[in-house]
Amino acid sequence: MKFPHIPHPRILERQKDGPKLIEDEHIGFNGRLAILITNTVGTMWCAYIFGILALLSLPDAIRGGMAPLIAWIAQTFLQLVLLSVIMVGQKVAAAASDKQALQTYQDAEALIKIQDEMHHLVKLNTELTQEIHGMLAKQGGSGNLATAGSS
Repeated sequence: MKFPHIPHPRILERQKDGPKLIEDEHIGFNGRLAILITNTVGTMWCAYIFGILALLSLPDAIRGGMAPLIAWIAQTFLQLVLLSVIMVGQKVAAAASDKQALQTYQDAEALIKIQDEMHHLVKLNTELTQEIHGMLAKQGGSGNLATAGSS
């Protein structure tokens, strides 16, 4: 007797498609341009360049007194330099989050496959047990499995 295994359609769909990645999304020209600019500004090299540009204007800010110096710190240094550093940190954190999400997806997929296999094995066990009970009933209901297996 053959016991065919038929997985749930969602499992077959998930195996075919896999996890959805951002590269799979259609983002258009504006989206590609925004990603290009973000990836350019969000680098440590850009932070270094912005830092050098900010330091070039520092002497003038110092000569201008307290108000221009505070404005230089707030508007030039913090906004210009730290912007890139924060973006780099966000990219690193997002990459780690994406990696963790993919691992979670793969773990869940493995668990679902194991659960599906267990369900199939339980069904198979139930059908075999019913078949054994049917054979025992035909033999006169002796209830002795050893006798059923030796005949």
